Amino acid sequence: MSSKRFWIVFTLLLVGALTLVACQPKEVIVEKEVIVTQEVEVEKEVIVTKEVEVEVAPPETGPEGTLRVALSTFPNSLLVPLTAERNADNAATQLYDSIVYLDRFGEIQPALAESWEISEDGTEYTFHLREGVTFHNGEVFNADDVIATWEVGSVTGEWTDKYTVVEAEKIDDYTVKLTTEAPNPELMVTLHDFWSVIPDEYIAEVGIDGFQEHPIGTGPFMFVEWVKGDHITYTANPNYWREGYPLVETLIFRPIPEAATRVAAIQADEVDIIGRLSSEEAQSLLGAEGVVVMKYPASRIYYIAFNNLTTGLDKPTMDAKVRQAMNYAVDIDAIIDALFDGFAQPAAGYVASSELGYGIVEPFGYDPEKALDLLAEAGYADGFAMDMACPAGAYMHFEEVCEAVAGYLGEVGIEINLEIMESGHYWDLEANKELPPLFGDSWSTLSGEAMRRLSGALGGWDAAYSSWSDPVIDDLLAQIATNVNRDERKALYEELQVYMQEDPPFIYLYEPVAFEAVRTRVMDYHPRSAEDYWLFETWVVAEQ
Repeated sequence: MSSKRFWIVFTLLLVGALTLVACQPKEVIVEKEVIVTQEVEVEKEVIVTKEVEVEVAPPETGPEGTLRVALSTFPNSLLVPLTAERNADNAATQLYDSIVYLDRFGEIQPALAESWEISEDGTEYTFHLREGVTFHNGEVFNADDVIATWEVGSVTGEWTDKYTVVEAEKIDDYTVKLTTEAPNPELMVTLHDFWSVIPDEYIAEVGIDGFQEHPIGTGPFMFVEWVKGDHITYTANPNYWREGYPLVETLIFRPIPEAATRVAAIQADEVDIIGRLSSEEAQSLLGAEGVVVMKYPASRIYYIAFNNLTTGLDKPTMDAKVRQAMNYAVDIDAIIDALFDGFAQPAAGYVASSELGYGIVEPFGYDPEKALDLLAEAGYADGFAMDMACPAGAYMHFEEVCEAVAGYLGEVGIEINLEIMESGHYWDLEANKELPPLFGDSWSTLSGEAMRRLSGALGGWDAAYSSWSDPVIDDLLAQIATNVNRDERKALYEELQVYMQEDPPFIYLYEPVAFEAVRTRVMDYHPRSAEDYWLFETWVVAEQ
């Protein structure tokens, strides 16, 4: 731990209209002091500016205080292979470590593996594991736990495709070799995100159900209790292998699906971090005492999926012209303006603007006349009816987005029967391929490439949350997945995007701008574009 002092200058700004808000701590090293300033940038005139200077420092004698994080959905599990979506994953991952760690700058760092080598042909990864690490129950971490993690992940839950290495081999107690069928440029990020290491003896003793009742990892926080529907409580791991971490004693996750309730909770100092805010909600918090609003681009694509695996097999959407027409029928710009105050951009496809290969295609655009022409060419001049589903409370304004999409499709003669479902039930149906022929969702990625989003949503029967199968897409994804040459992968992504406009598996909606709010007592919290939380470095200012 550093003994340097930290000066935090809180600038409180009250403004009369919506502002663009950016909050990232800036560090300027001045001799032995670090100046950390939390800033708010505004586009409108500042009416009142007040600065309060407080001397604070991260705890040096052990973790202190409580950090309270709001979740926008109810987690379904704290065992990573079983987590249904990002909220559950964020709550779960604080308990675990993987063998590698993707830092907030996008670089792979050592974690439970101190070092590794990759064979010349890119198919063998040999990891040298960290000694002296213990699980929360006292078990000593070694190679057997990595093997157990692979074995459990390969057969458990909805993400078994993330554990499909050919072999995980124990070389000795602190050396593991993973073998893949072909070079895999995404393997290290997949290890970071999914291979949260579990203790082999404990999982063998209690089984999956027992593990979910009391999950155990090597991570910075240890499980205390889960009161379903109310809160999840963790405490600091006193034996964490990262010396000096974590920095907070108690970590509490509170599921609060209603955005307005999350806003009220942070204003009332009942939580410290809230996410997935609308621009209006972010605006409402400007000038709120003790609250800072953050804005950042999210690597996430929202879409309406077509189903050609089960419920959509005999539907008009099997015709590519119909799917093109449905893209032209929806006014994405109007939806963005009406529901997000312009803080989003139309998705050009299924590759986000920050990802490799973006820019080769343009968004479909709004052209209802072209939509009608394409429907007529496909033999549906009189339209048709179709069922559609969307999750409730999962994403900001998504119910209204789905209602707007249904309305626009109705204007070109496609009658939509829309059902809004409880999100947990929804994702169970999605994993079982039981949703209607049309359904809405979104997908974020961590790595700066769209491969995991693409394979996850377009992987046919082999991917849990996929609803689409196409041999051309399969072939291009297989080439991307095994090509370690970045320029060649870029060209393959571009080829894929062109094809996916000619034969679209989705109605492409939008890429959002994300808003979060944090209490000013929260330090070293850095939001990530994939909306994933890693909180071992975050700390809170002691109550005055």
